[in-house]
Amino acid sequence: MCSREQLKDTVGWGLPHHDIVGGLKPTLRKATFKRFCIVVLFSIAFGYIEAAVVVYLRAIFHPEGFTFPLAFAIAPSSKHILLTEIGREAATIVIILTGCHLFGKNRQQRFAYFLTIFAVWDIFYYVWLKVILDWPASITDWDILFLIPVVWASPVWAPALISLTMLLFAVVILYRDSIGRPLKVTALDWLFFIAASLIVVVSFCIGGSHIAEQDFNSYFYWPLFAAGNILAVVVFLRSCYKST
Repeated sequence: MCSREQLKDTVGWGLPHHDIVGGLKPTLRKATFKRFCIVVLFSIAFGYIEAAVVVYLRAIFHPEGFTFPLAFAIAPSSKHILLTEIGREAATIVIILTGCHLFGKNRQQRFAYFLTIFAVWDIFYYVWLKVILDWPASITDWDILFLIPVVWASPVWAPALISLTMLLFAVVILYRDSIGRPLKVTALDWLFFIAASLIVVVSFCIGGSHIAEQDFNSYFYWPLFAAGNILAVVVFLRSCYKST
């Protein structure tokens, strides 16, 4: 990728600026695609690490099988393991944030790589669990998604759908950035996007608060989940439309 100084040097050779920029676009797209592939590979490996940890945790806490309704009582002797797991989850977020900062060259790229790492990591977490444990049996099986600040839980299809949506957002953002047409995002867009994310999180937390009950699956309020997901898509499409 050419630096600003290299671009200035090229202009000094007498070539029109728009020709230089046009000539750089294939190079930028190629560099972006290469970096995106590296990020995907990193995320796939990261997903395996996550799956491996869960394999160990299920052997410790659920030796007779991981099924819902879930008995979530923790023996005093095992509380340090739960605290360790919570710390690991916090460290996971730090790793994702660090990775997107290192891979991205500007704010939109970093956000796109955050979405990419999170999405591919989450998708391949389930892929690796299927390979190792032959679980989940179907996308309707429930899973514990997160423990911070409370338990999140839902059917597997819900986080998978969110991850696919995030990955699509990331691809569009990176492509537009590579052709010099980044998204135009206002503070209001960000507020709506954050609100959409919080709505989805609340739907997961509601499900997580009822994992020990026999009718646990009735507490995943999919209309609330859908509202958050749809709002995020609408905000993203609005930003794309404004950026045309």
